[in-house]
Amino acid sequence: MNTLLFPVILAGGKGERFWPLSRKDRPKQFLSLDGSSRSLLQATADRLIELGNGWDSLWVITSNQIAEGVRQQLPELPSQNLLIESEGRDTAAAVAWTSLEIKQRYGEDAVIGFFPADHWIADQEAFARTLSAATQLAASTAAIVTLGIKPTFPSTGYGYIEQGEKIGSFNELPAYHVNRFTEKPDRETAETFLSTGRFSWNSGMFVFRAGVVLKELHAHAPEIIEPLEQHGPDIYPQLPKKSIDYALMEKTTLAYVLPVDFGWDDLGDWNAIERLLKTEETPNVELATHVGLDTQGAIIYASNPEDVVVTIGLEDVVIVRDRNVTLVVKKERTQEIKQILKILQSDSRFTDLL
Repeated sequence: MNTLLFPVILAGGKGERFWPLSRKDRPKQFLSLDGSSRSLLQATADRLIELGNGWDSLWVITSNQIAEGVRQQLPELPSQNLLIESEGRDTAAAVAWTSLEIKQRYGEDAVIGFFPADHWIADQEAFARTLSAATQLAASTAAIVTLGIKPTFPSTGYGYIEQGEKIGSFNELPAYHVNRFTEKPDRETAETFLSTGRFSWNSGMFVFRAGVVLKELHAHAPEIIEPLEQHGPDIYPQLPKKSIDYALMEKTTLAYVLPVDFGWDDLGDWNAIERLLKTEETPNVELATHVGLDTQGAIIYASNPEDVVVTIGLEDVVIVRDRNVTLVVKKERTQEIKQILKILQSDSRFTDLL
C-alpha cells in the first residue's frame, strides 16, 4: 500500500477581498497576514514538505500571471512540479490536470492531496496527524477524502459537510461517509447544523488516489477530463469553469470526511486578520502606525511603516493603506470589495490600482 502523499498547492486565486493589499502583481498568497515573515504560500509549502518526500513530492498549480512570483517565493520547488494554467478555469480543471500529471509520473495508486495556498493552520502536529489518517484512508479505500473542520460558530460564509455512517478509524481519527454537501446556508440553517453535531465546515482540502479521482471525473465531469486527456493543457481555455465541489464532490458516492480540529481559517477577507490577531487587551488590530481617539473594533493596516493612520470616533471598520490607495469599509461589508473592483475595472483611470 502506497502511503506517500503528493501534496499539491492550489495557488491560482486572486484574493480580491484583500484588495488593495492583494493586487494582480501581488495576490493574497504572496502576502504575510499573520505577522510572520512567511507568505501564505510559503507557510503552506513549509507545512506540506514535512508530510511527503520534501520538495521533490510537492506540486504547485498556478496561473501564468503569477507563475514567476511563485518561482521567486518557492525557489526550492522543482521546475517540473510547477504547473502553469494558461487561463484560470477554477478548481475542477486544476485537480484534473494535476492528477493526470501525477498519475503519468507515479502511477494510478499515487495518493494526492490538494490544499489551497491561503489557509492558516494553528497546530502543525495535529495537521500532520490528520493528513496521515487521510492518506491511510485514501490508500486503502476507493475514497475521496475531505477534511471537515469542527465548526466554532454558525458561519454563513462556509460550505458544510454532513457526516453519515462511520466507516472506521485511521490514525485514531474517525472517518465517515459523506451524506451531503451544503453551500453557504443562512444563519438559521447553520445554527441547526451545529446543533446536530453531524456537520463540519468544508475546508476545501482533499486526499485521494490518482486513479480513483480520474475515474470519478470520467463519470461526473467528462467535459473536463476527456478534453485534457485528448489534447493536454493546450485545451485549457476551452474547459468549463467549475469548482471541484460542484463538478465532483456533490455528485460522487465515494466522498468521505474526517472531522478535524487543528485550528484553521481560510483567510477569506480582512475580518480574518481580527480572528488571528485580536487580543482582549487591545481595542483594535493594528498592523500600522495608528493614533486613535475613541476608536475600537477596527482593523488597521499600512504597508509603509512611515504612513500614519489617524482615527477619531470610529467603530468596527477596516482601514487599509497600500501604495496609492486607501480603503475604508465597515467590517460587515468587506465582501463587497469585489463590487468596487468591478467599478474600477470599468474606468481606465484606475487600471493601475488593480
